Amino acid sequence: MTKIRKLYYFDKKNTKEMISFLNNRDTYINHIMFNPLILLHHLLPLRFKFLPESYVLKDKKEIKGMITVAPSRCPKKKMEIQKLFFEENRYDYAEELIQFAVSKYKAMGTASFVVKIDDYLPELLKLFVAKCGFSQISYEKLWKINNFETADYNPKMFRPFRDSDAQTAASLYNESLLPHFRPLLGKEAKEFKDFPFKGLSYFSEYKYILEDRKTKNITAYISIRTSDNENYIVDITQSSWVELDINSVINYAFKQIQKRKKHFNLYITTKKYTQLGEKYEKQFMADRFECIQNQIVLTNSSARIIKDTARTGRFTVLSQFYGGINVTSRIKNI
Repeated sequence: MTKIRKLYYFDKKNTKEMISFLNNRDTYINHIMFNPLILLHHLLPLRFKFLPESYVLKDKKEIKGMITVAPSRCPKKKMEIQKLFFEENRYDYAEELIQFAVSKYKAMGTASFVVKIDDYLPELLKLFVAKCGFSQISYEKLWKINNFETADYNPKMFRPFRDSDAQTAASLYNESLLPHFRPLLGKEAKEFKDFPFKGLSYFSEYKYILEDRKTKNITAYISIRTSDNENYIVDITQSSWVELDINSVINYAFKQIQKRKKHFNLYITTKKYTQLGEKYEKQFMADRFECIQNQIVLTNSSARIIKDTARTGRFTVLSQFYGGINVTSRIKNI
């Protein structure tokens, strides 16, 4: 007989063994899974949630799987399934965890779920689509910037992001999406603003604006994220009506990180559901950037609410880039 419940602090030892293959296991456990405020966070209404929440599936006294979901800051709440661990080949465990999370948060008012699956996990993709009601919509790629040569750029064109820029950043993002993806992936200004409990987040984010100083027009929004102060991911949102020298943006991001950290790894994302996604993929291949991750993006905006209780080593993991490497898909021992 299996049971799904919240992840508690006394699960820490078993959880460490379960995810021992992660290269940044301790960071992940301390800052994401066992945040000191997580017990109070579980009590918050959906609209106030800002931290990831985790649940474990147990069979008797053994943890057989775990799921972590995180909220967006959109008023029409969207949730992202960030992590999914389950005993190898036990896709029934995975289905229980997914349906549990979807049911729980849909009942609280969640509008939709998003999940990203590495393309080397076809069976997991099939599970989400065939049994859990998700639809495959597009792809995201993560590129490692190797041997990048710094060049001159005009620093006056860049400035730190301010909350007053949020509406413009949201407009740029929504404009950058291919039209048929806007209802599913569109964002509102609130999602770009800093929130009061920013210091409790499991990642650090530095945000900048590329602005034409003469016309005061904002042409790009730049986000740099890190969860371990070693691996930094650059995400660029730009107007499709303005020609942008992306190398100057990468140079600027490189310099901003260099002010904080001497040695680091730099990555950049491309999104096929944006109008310029394919263009930048071709440019990065020409520049010999290394594609280290290709993820399939799925969404579920009309999931069925399951009211029944959950039914009743080795693990399979829903992979997410975290800590500089793409984690392996299978674990041989608990």
